[in-house]
Amino acid sequence: MSQITHGIRSILSHPSVYDFTQSVLGAGRSRKNLVRDYIRAKPGDILLDIGCGTAELIPYLPSDIEYVGFDLSPQYIEAARRRYGTRARFKCMDIAQFNDTLIKDGADIVLAIGILHHLDDEPARALIRTAWNKLRPGGRLVTVDGTLTDTQSRMARHIILRDRGQNIRTPTGYRELAEQEFSSVRATVREDMLFVPYTHCILECTR
Repeated sequence: MSQITHGIRSILSHPSVYDFTQSVLGAGRSRKNLVRDYIRAKPGDILLDIGCGTAELIPYLPSDIEYVGFDLSPQYIEAARRRYGTRARFKCMDIAQFNDTLIKDGADIVLAIGILHHLDDEPARALIRTAWNKLRPGGRLVTVDGTLTDTQSRMARHIILRDRGQNIRTPTGYRELAEQEFSSVRATVREDMLFVPYTHCILECTR
């Protein structure tokens, strides 16, 4: 995993600081948009959230889905369990350690929000391959990452290039990664997800 975790960026490893920063940037609006426009979970769906963080997406999801989340950070998982342990299952582990004990019968939706830009190409492909393997036929992988485009503002590019993740790609770059496993990949560029200038690439990959 390629990311900067020293200096001022290290404070984002603390769940309360991370959540506060997300809130200030407008993550609540972003999550509402994601759930409505891209995740589109239905009653009874099984949803696997890769790199779930503190699981602050849960309040925006239908209450009658099965949510399973895992993350590399013990602090994030502890915070997620404390807040949402009665309506979701959580596990602290790396994507490389993922096993079938979390979801045995397949998922309808797999999420990887803000993950791919932290990964080099090979682990990114491994994540996408894992998602494909865990999805039921017709299931979808939804990813969200900062991206670089020719038309974005200077401020957006400046902010994105200072992200902790060190593998910021163009929309084409993200799409080409996903197309190595998924035959149906839709890439959408959004510039209205946060309160600050920022450009996101959202992938919808259907098995």
